[in-house]
Amino acid sequence: MRLSDFWDRMKLHFGDAYAESWARDYILAELGGRTVDQALADGFAAKDVWRAVCGVIDVAPRLR
Repeated sequence: MRLSDFWDRMKLHFGDAYAESWARDYILAELGGRTVDQALADGFAAKDVWRAVCGVIDVAPRLR
């Protein structure tokens, strides 16, 4: 998954403004206690971060 695809999915699910806030503030145990932004900055693959997001929120099947 490209990073642009990741952000497209985040924005489709959360909305433009909240996607960035959620990525900055929500800590995911699945990412070692990192936020989405921290995990991406630390080199986690976008598809792995997206899987972690899908593991903690109810994402529409079409976005999975």
